[in-house]
Amino acid sequence: MTQPIHWNAEALWEAIAPQLPGFTVEVLPTIDSSNTELMRRARDGLTEPVLLIAEQQTQGRGRLGRNWVSGVGDSLMFSLGLPLAPRDWSGLSLAVGVSVAESLQPHLPAAGAAPKIGIKWPNDLWLEGDRKLAGILIETASFVGTHQHDMTAPRYVVIGIGINIRPRPGDGMRTAPACLQELDAALDAPTALACILPNLVAEVQAFALHGFAPLTQRFAQRDLLAGREVNLSDGTTGMAEGVAADGGFLVRTAAGVQAVTSSEISVRPASSPLQN
Repeated sequence: MTQPIHWNAEALWEAIAPQLPGFTVEVLPTIDSSNTELMRRARDGLTEPVLLIAEQQTQGRGRLGRNWVSGVGDSLMFSLGLPLAPRDWSGLSLAVGVSVAESLQPHLPAAGAAPKIGIKWPNDLWLEGDRKLAGILIETASFVGTHQHDMTAPRYVVIGIGINIRPRPGDGMRTAPACLQELDAALDAPTALACILPNLVAEVQAFALHGFAPLTQRFAQRDLLAGREVNLSDGTTGMAEGVAADGGFLVRTAAGVQAVTSSEISVRPASSPLQN
């Protein structure tokens, strides 16, 4: 029988409530998708800051509608919902990726060595060897009845994060997935969440004030694609040249440097097998 997971929700609340008045923490044994649930609530007018932890998801979603399936305790799956009004939404998923990567691996290796946890544009964390460790899914909803078409008005943002904690099968994947216990066998989902959450909230609030531009150097330190030949899902090939101040992916092609801003376009290193 699976042992109950102790999330220490009170400690999570105490760490975040001063930064987010009205903040609550919920733990659900099972849900279709934590992101879907918070988006449902937002459409019903429930837009208070909340952390929703899902021990198991029956219809977990990644980017482009991909499924995220995991057993209890095998992954950390949560969604953070809060009102947000950044001057520019561009680059939010990268800001989240920087925050999570730095929380899980706060110290970079010596100069010239690649970090164990890197960021793959636009919303994945990969472990050394081009293996996916975590995914980020960001969705937004207008406040019901107000500012429906004003893009500068506050919106309710739902930041969903899924991280492999324990080894998981790679059935159907061309590259085996990575897991956090490869870095530290003692890490479990509650420990990882307590490590991630305070920095994540602070980074999201800083993003609302300053946008992505101040994070470009920190992103560059963990950019898995920079300097590598890449294939884009729209058929474009070229050399990755980092990201712009707005988080756009820069790729040098035969036609010159192009900036990719649509998250609907997938990017893969040419030397790495395509992954699910």
